[in-house]
Amino acid sequence: MTTPSLLPPALTLSGTPVDDTFAEAFPMTAARLIVTAIDEEWVETAANVFCGYATSVIACDLETAIERRLSGEETWDGRPGVSILAFAFSRDRLAAALVNRVGQCLLTCPTTACYAGLLEAPADKQVSVGGQIRFFGDGFQASKVIGGRRFWRIPVMDGEFVCEDRFGTVKGVAGGNLLIAGRTQAAALQATKLAAAAARSVADVILPFPGGIVRSGSKVGSRYKTLKASTNDAYCPSLAPVTPTSLPAGTGAMYEIVVDGLTAEAVAASMRAGLHAAAACPDLTLITAGNYGGKLGPHHFRLRDLMS
Repeated sequence: MTTPSLLPPALTLSGTPVDDTFAEAFPMTAARLIVTAIDEEWVETAANVFCGYATSVIACDLETAIERRLSGEETWDGRPGVSILAFAFSRDRLAAALVNRVGQCLLTCPTTACYAGLLEAPADKQVSVGGQIRFFGDGFQASKVIGGRRFWRIPVMDGEFVCEDRFGTVKGVAGGNLLIAGRTQAAALQATKLAAAAARSVADVILPFPGGIVRSGSKVGSRYKTLKASTNDAYCPSLAPVTPTSLPAGTGAMYEIVVDGLTAEAVAASMRAGLHAAAACPDLTLITAGNYGGKLGPHHFRLRDLMS
């Protein structure tokens, strides 16, 4: 959900106009999961199913995506894996969503295992995951403690599903964003693809939307009272003739990237990488960011600061 800036573009980066505004982000509770499987095919399958329908907490239980791929040398059990970051508004909501998704998407997937990725979290910042899913074993489940970590072994039809008992959580930051406008759909999409790839290259962040890109930027509220959010008409080129617009003349399309991270520093670094990657592309009319006038979240990422 974004509010168009009222400030005129006063900055340029690599020849591209950049709005002198800020992205407004807010705290959420985050966890990291390490998912492994017998080979990369099943790792990807498990991760993609786990991360399905998890783009925005406006309507989803989580915002989650693959953080990075892992080799066997980087995982607990020596098999290929992925690191997944998951974000929710509270620890209780995060715990419920993790139990549901691990139980429905990972327990069911051939050969998988699931481990905690934030091992430094204190006990009061941990949530029970394997400790809940273990009951599927119907009394045949067993646990083992290794290095102070408890793992549950749950019998399934291809062997056993190994899942860590408890997963650490931290206070993360969600909602970092960039809005990228181009003269054509092709120009805007290519620049946003490059921005998303650059933003994802930073550690401790995810871009939860499809391919890291949002086509349906939203604003708070709607003329329909039941909707929390609706299309951001000020940034829809097709609506420019019939509603006040914040788009420069000649804009054919705009896309958004949204960044969630474990720290504000990680979100800033990711946005900086995305901003520079997009600005170097041709045929852009504007790069800006969405905010609520500073009323929603305490984290303000100013594009001017990210240009350096």
